[in-house]
Amino acid sequence: MAKVLIAAALLYILWRWLQPKAKPSAAPRLGESEARAILGVDAAAGPEEIRAAHRRLVSALHPDRGGSAELTRRINMARDTLLRG
Repeated sequence: MAKVLIAAALLYILWRWLQPKAKPSAAPRLGESEARAILGVDAAAGPEEIRAAHRRLVSALHPDRGGSAELTRRINMARDTLLRG
């Protein structure tokens, strides 16, 4: 009986290991206007102003200071969007 249970457990582990892995979904992209609205900067803002707005928001809304991880993620995405493009 024990051999049957061990064999069943091994087959289950093998079956789970061979299952196709779920692909992570692509991260949603922010548009430039949405990114500027999140950071609170206008269209003429340069890289230094974008970085300053990002620093100000993250220092106030970081999860370690009682903010939300999702909000911090969106602020970081907004900075990356504006500095990349």
